[in-house]
Amino acid sequence: TQSVEVARQSVDLAEQLVKDNQTRVEVGTLAPIDVVQAQSQAATARQSLAQAEGTKRTTEIALKQLIVSGTQDSTWNASITPTDHPDFVSVEIDIPGAVRRALDTRTDLLQVRKNLQVNDVTMKYLHDLTLPQADVVASYGWQGRGGTTLERQPGTIGGAVTNTIPGGYLDALSTIGSRDYPTWNIALNVTYPLGTSAADANIARARVQQQQVEIQLKQIELQVATDITNAAIQVMSNAESVQAAQAATKLAQQQFEAEESKFEVGMSTNYLVVQAQRDLATAKNTELSAVLNYRRSQVEFERLQQTTLSSANITLVGR
Repeated sequence: TQSVEVARQSVDLAEQLVKDNQTRVEVGTLAPIDVVQAQSQAATARQSLAQAEGTKRTTEIALKQLIVSGTQDSTWNASITPTDHPDFVSVEIDIPGAVRRALDTRTDLLQVRKNLQVNDVTMKYLHDLTLPQADVVASYGWQGRGGTTLERQPGTIGGAVTNTIPGGYLDALSTIGSRDYPTWNIALNVTYPLGTSAADANIARARVQQQQVEIQLKQIELQVATDITNAAIQVMSNAESVQAAQAATKLAQQQFEAEESKFEVGMSTNYLVVQAQRDLATAKNTELSAVLNYRRSQVEFERLQQTTLSSANITLVGR
């Protein structure tokens, strides 16, 4: 949008110069060729405006493609008019702090650290398999006794029955409830591995995997620190470019106004005024590109730290 505004301002300046030159030609203070030169500059400015508007429409379609659900969406046929323009606000870059935040919050690093924790647990488990194992098992229960009881002569086995005591299922339940016949069982099971070659191989394999994950973690941390540092340098470099472009735009504006003033009193030429117009338009576009590059580098700097949502005051709430 701003590039379209810059192009439209250039068209307005060029067309105003055409009108002024035509007036000067009519009063005899300027040659007709100067009107042609001004008209050429106006045509070039209109061409730049058409290109800027075409770029704007193409970008608008690409943006709507990302936010609409289909061609039936009312937004698809709507015109998008930005309410905010990219501005330049220079911020202090804390590279060590940014690296620390990235190392603490990057999900790829958190995943590798989780893998290290899993490998630690696996190592301990595999080591425990090589040790002797002792299990103590204890149980306590009750038995029920019911049915008809036969009493025999004392001191004999299989002797004659001397008495019969009747009983049934309810007697069994009664003895269980009164805990007349408790049972205790205690067992000690000891297991000792006779051969540990397979277990040792598993431990060695897990140890190698652990070392590989540790090396991977260090490599990712180094890459993250490198990317963050390069992104910070790019942000600072782009900030300097914006400041230089702003100074150049200011000087180009002053140069254009000076050439116009001198041209009005006959101390400059139409060519120099046209050239100043072109320089001013170029300076404005260069400044706009520098601001956009600065904002993009800021976004990339935040993306590498994974702080884009927090910087935009966006909080994700799980359901």
